[in-house]
Amino acid sequence: MGHIIREAECSDLKSMILLLRVLFSIEKDFKADEDKQQRGLELMLEDCSNRCLMVAELEQRIIGMCTAQILVSTAEGGIAALIEDLVVEEAYRGQGIGKELVLAVESWAIVRGAKRLQLLADRNNTRGLGFYKKMGWKFTQLICLQKK
Repeated sequence: MGHIIREAECSDLKSMILLLRVLFSIEKDFKADEDKQQRGLELMLEDCSNRCLMVAELEQRIIGMCTAQILVSTAEGGIAALIEDLVVEEAYRGQGIGKELVLAVESWAIVRGAKRLQLLADRNNTRGLGFYKKMGWKFTQLICLQKK
């Protein structure tokens, strides 16, 4: 197909913000806010040893992204990685790009010693949940809570 998977750069910010808008239209717990997404992505880019932003690029255009962050897990007695923000433009879904992005982020986490990978997904995103299940991800008994 001609796409490449690579680490994100500051010049990719605008494209990643547009992708997050697509993602947040699916995830009902979040809403798109360009300023917030820009600040968050800039913070991610500041620490590449503990944070990872991978993008899929096709013909000098960003068509997908996936992010992750390192956490300390007391349950594992070591490092864990939280994978977030997996999104591929609609026109390019079903072509293996999402899988490549997740595998790139997984490799990044494993190199850093991650003993567990975890992610959150919208419970109504059946397509996304099916994708993760096919990739070997397991459902847990945990639920996500948040407080602002």
